[in-house]
This record gives sequence, C-alpha cells and structure tokens, in this order.
Amino acid sequence: MPRYLTEQDIADFRNELCKVATERFARHGYEGVTMRQLAEALGCSPKTPYRYFKDKADILATVRAQAFAKFADALDTAAKGPADGRGRRIVEAYIGFALKNPHAYRIMFDIDAPIDESHAELHGAAERAARFITRGAEEMAQAGIIDADPVLFGYAQWAALHGIVMLHQSGMLEHGPDYKKLAAFLGPTLVKGAKGRK
Repeated sequence: MPRYLTEQDIADFRNELCKVATERFARHGYEGVTMRQLAEALGCSPKTPYRYFKDKADILATVRAQAFAKFADALDTAAKGPADGRGRRIVEAYIGFALKNPHAYRIMFDIDAPIDESHAELHGAAERAARFITRGAEEMAQAGIIDADPVLFGYAQWAALHGIVMLHQSGMLEHGPDYKKLAAFLGPTLVKGAKGRK
C-alpha cells in the first residue's frame, strides 16, 4: 500500500527538488538540464517530479521566483534603519547576496527565459526586486540628491552593480580593484553625474 504524503512531505520534496534544480540550472543552463537528471539526483523515479511540478519550465520559474524573493528581502532588510548610510547598506546587501548565493544569482539573471504573467509568482517577485531599485532612486530624486530620471538612474545603478558582481565572479577583477573598492567608487560617482542632468 503506497504511503500517504503529508503536506510536510510534499513541501520537503519540493524544497529538495528546488535546491538541486537551482544548482543544475546555474551550472548547465536551462537546456542542459533534464527532468530525468533531476530525478536521478534525488534518487526517485523520472515521473516523480511531475507529481510536484507541471514541467521543467515550471521548476525553473519556481526557483527563479524564490531567488528574486530572497534577493528583494535582503535589499529590504538593508534599507531599514537610519537614512544615513542606507545606500551603502543596500549596495553591500546586493553584492553580499550575489556572492553568498551564486547559483540563485545566476539563474535570476543569466538564463534566457521569460519573466511574464504566465508564472505569477516569478513575475511578482521579479517586479518587486526591480521596483525596489527604482523606488530608492525616486526617494533620492525627491530628496534632491539626484536631478535625473529616477527610473533611468535606478537601472543604471543596477546595471553597474550587476557588472561588478559578474566581473568579480568571473575572476576579471583579480588584477584590478577589488569589488568593494569598485562599489564604494561607483555610488558617489553615479550620484555626482546625476546632479543637474534633467
């Protein structure tokens, strides 16, 4: 007689599958991972993952949603507290998340798969992360710290931070400034350049 799965059993298996999938997608890309490989890594039959997820795309969307949610949580936590030093704390949280969670960071930004309403959880989590970036720039504009389009400024900051992370992760900063010095230089330089630009 088959064992009845409790809600905890289901949640535990989904979590294990998501952990394995995050690492595999980050290392091998979406096309380089099969449902059979995921099942083998978990020691279950090839059909078992289909009891928990619709297909491979559903698994990818789920693990990306989880990654974006954790990323946005880290930024939110850093933003709390005194206004003085908030920007530095957010930059540190951004880079810290990327370095501590390299597989999650890679599947967030380095996989060519749509982020749209077809997977509501992923769409909402990615929007929250993007909104956090632009909200900070809007607050800077309202406070008179920058005089530039806050959406463009927010995305410019994001692009620069992402560039620092990717350069660091690929070893390209080995003979240049380290990522901390680069990040400390970046913020004030962008702010200085965004004054009187409207």
